[in-house]
Amino acid sequence: MKTKEQKSQEISELTQEIGNASNAFLIDFKGITVPQVTELRKQVRDTHSGYLVVKNTLALIALKDSPIVAMREQFNGPTAIAFNATDAVVLAKALTKFAKDVPAVRFKGAMLNGQVVPAEQIQTIANLPSREEIVAKLLYVLQSPIRGLATVLQANIRNLAVVIDQIGKQKGVVAGS
Repeated sequence: MKTKEQKSQEISELTQEIGNASNAFLIDFKGITVPQVTELRKQVRDTHSGYLVVKNTLALIALKDSPIVAMREQFNGPTAIAFNATDAVVLAKALTKFAKDVPAVRFKGAMLNGQVVPAEQIQTIANLPSREEIVAKLLYVLQSPIRGLATVLQANIRNLAVVIDQIGKQKGVVAGS
């Protein structure tokens, strides 16, 4: 049994770790094995996110000033929280991929940028392009007109060189002499 001081320390740690997260996924992990949990933790870490198994009552106390508290109804039974402050889509992709391989993992709900999202919509979020993909597409679209202009300008120079070469051949002048 934990002392009041140990519980207070645990609440403080939860507040520091999860309190600043703008994205969080609540997961029911009942029925998954220790090696599977280890793999899940690794995959979550690879997305620069955190993963914690929490005691529901302590989590609700620790997160009382966080937007996550809006999901208080989902804090029942075995609960783990995967969270980050950057890219919800990358974390959602990793979690849904893992849940597909390990059906015992079930989503209870999520919070994205401070907004509560039902568990049924997590797969939709995972299908969205990541921030990096969106930036890459935007850069491509922005570069396209410039690339077209460069191609047109090169074509004019190339056409001029061909015309000069043809005139030279008609006059009997050999190029390079």
